[in-house]
Amino acid sequence: MTVNEPNSDQSAEAPAVTGEHADLLETLAKHRDFLRFTTRDLTDEQAGLRTTKSALCLGGLVKHVTATERNWMNFILEGPSAMKDFTEMTEEDFARRADEFKMLPGETLAGVLDAYAEVARRTEEVVAGLPDLNTSWPLPKAPWFEGQPEWSARRVLLHILAETAQHAGHADIIREALDGAKTMG
Repeated sequence: MTVNEPNSDQSAEAPAVTGEHADLLETLAKHRDFLRFTTRDLTDEQAGLRTTKSALCLGGLVKHVTATERNWMNFILEGPSAMKDFTEMTEEDFARRADEFKMLPGETLAGVLDAYAEVARRTEEVVAGLPDLNTSWPLPKAPWFEGQPEWSARRVLLHILAETAQHAGHADIIREALDGAKTMG
């Protein structure tokens, strides 16, 4: 698969994204907005608070969705070599993954949201440049992928969308438990 990642030398006037590409990006943007909206008016400390029995916090959810989207976009561009083989992950790898769900010392909500915005921009650029959403790669080794030999770019985008929507729902529950604020209603 060959997809040229846009670079800063390209014109600021990118061609309009249409059709299925546009539909997927528009729906993903809507769910990203829901997730970001749950963090409105929060301090860094509040973004790192656990408000339910879950280990999840708002800042950590945004970090996790950011890392997930970044990794899957790398997969679209590079194939399975862009992701770790689950069977070869070390304790350090699992610890780093667990840190995706927390606000770590020195991290700020603004920084986490900026990183998410940068990943979103990259996703939009990559998807706009994809000539074919059917292009597929073999999946990396992981127990949750057994029986699924490969995913197309379309399937990856649907997965990113599902992850974002699911975690936006988690975030809404966490925010409501924090101070009663809701995304809707």
